[in-house]
Amino acid sequence: MRVDESAEILMVERGPYVSYATCGLPYHLSGVIPEESSLLVANEQTFRALFRVDVRTQCEAVSISAQAKTVDLKNLVTGDVTTESYDKLVLSPGAASIRPPLPGIDLPGIFQVRTVPDARTIREWVERGTSFLAGMFHYSGIQAAKPVRRAVIVGGGFIGLEMAENLVHMGFEVTLVEMLDQVLAPLDKEVANLVGGFLEHKGVHLALGDGVAAFEQVEGGGLEVKTQSGKVHPADLVILALGVRPDTTLAKTAGLEIGERGGIRVDQQMRTSNPDIPAVGDVVEVRDPVTGEWGLVALAGPANRQGRIAADVIAGREARFRGTQGTSIIGLFGAAAAWTGASEKTLQRLGDDDYDKVYLFPNSHAGYFPGAKPLQLKVLFRKSDGRLLGAQALGEDGPAVDKRISTLAMALQMGATIYDLEEAELCYAPQFGSAKDPVNFAGMVAANVLRGDMPQAHWDAMDGEYVLDVRQPGELVISSQPGAVNIPLGELRSRLDELPKDREIHVLCRSAQRAYYATRILLQHGFKARNIAGGMMVRSMYAAKVSD
Repeated sequence: MRVDESAEILMVERGPYVSYATCGLPYHLSGVIPEESSLLVANEQTFRALFRVDVRTQCEAVSISAQAKTVDLKNLVTGDVTTESYDKLVLSPGAASIRPPLPGIDLPGIFQVRTVPDARTIREWVERGTSFLAGMFHYSGIQAAKPVRRAVIVGGGFIGLEMAENLVHMGFEVTLVEMLDQVLAPLDKEVANLVGGFLEHKGVHLALGDGVAAFEQVEGGGLEVKTQSGKVHPADLVILALGVRPDTTLAKTAGLEIGERGGIRVDQQMRTSNPDIPAVGDVVEVRDPVTGEWGLVALAGPANRQGRIAADVIAGREARFRGTQGTSIIGLFGAAAAWTGASEKTLQRLGDDDYDKVYLFPNSHAGYFPGAKPLQLKVLFRKSDGRLLGAQALGEDGPAVDKRISTLAMALQMGATIYDLEEAELCYAPQFGSAKDPVNFAGMVAANVLRGDMPQAHWDAMDGEYVLDVRQPGELVISSQPGAVNIPLGELRSRLDELPKDREIHVLCRSAQRAYYATRILLQHGFKARNIAGGMMVRSMYAAKVSD
């Protein structure tokens, strides 16, 4: 309708709803979003009345004849199958939740979170799914103690972490089991360590580096989750959040090309190997504009843009999908973690050594204005030309994290360099930011590295260096680096004769800011010196441990 009022459009959906907010499901379960109807963005009547789209729910496309240009549709209520012809057939079947064939995986009380009916079923189970859970809601008189409800979540991605937060809000004791040694796989390990520590601080028990082996039912309807390491986690509720896999069943009936990552292969116009069958959303493989790799990115923003581009192309307009750099954010107990572009581990996997990184720990807004909270920011850039490659941020001020990563995401999309970040003109008032915003600050620090004003060293590449700690002696009581020489920054100029000129000096402080000043002093007095990136703050990130 937007580009062709005369087009005849038929949309089929095998479920009972169209256009619902999948991302809101965990928050509906906990009551943050009280009404199920709030998740339903538009219904069949809306599409018919406003857009003249014929919508058929509980109707599944079961096969395609690409040669005849027809699709067979099955009414899931009556079982009737009809055949419809098409000029263009847009595939958007999404991705199915991964459900491995583990012993006991179909036992009552084990759920996934993908649809509105899924959420409804989980809510019903929480209220009366087992004799234990049912009893939780039917006490009378005075209770001396409240029984503990236990939930196990399998998977440490978006849904897993969001469900962990919301189940904690619902009063559950939550254990999250993840086969990897970190949560949130797109993050670099040291950054993910901070997320894991924060989750444990909020009461989520993390069992990392351990996969699920089986599920068993116990007396009263409860469950035991057995892991590959032999551990057993009791549960009244289990949530499977193992990720998703593109649903290519229908595409295969049409003989469409499937990519190496298991998604439908499309071009920049969202056309499949059959030009009359575009595909969009979680089912397609997309190009990463930073690395050039094909990948699967199940995000709402890119899927929405893909749908618009496919419509433009069908209507004869010029439109191209540029790929996606995976810009994402997750809220956790009021805090947030966000990222965009390439991670360091991705660059290392690709054998790319033309990059460097900086760590910053600025305040979310001006420190003198009440409520300022620290942010943790990691920025990756090209050593050869300063081009921005990626960024990751954490902080208890969620909107402040969002603001910085969203800004850096747009800069990355426009091909910006760290020198552009230095000059970025951003909003400033003390309750919102700083005169030197963290985005500017990141650009300045990275530019100092490339200009040679601040040679730096990284903790993960240090071995036996001469380390100078320029913090105050009292700070060393809290944390210290073995073997480091301590000369406070304020005394450095008067004690330069205590330092060697025949060795490179690696300078250390809490967050690398004072070490930067010290590095500048040493370089201008003829010493060889490097600032240890991120200081003790980054060392603590690498050393962070969570329970197993």
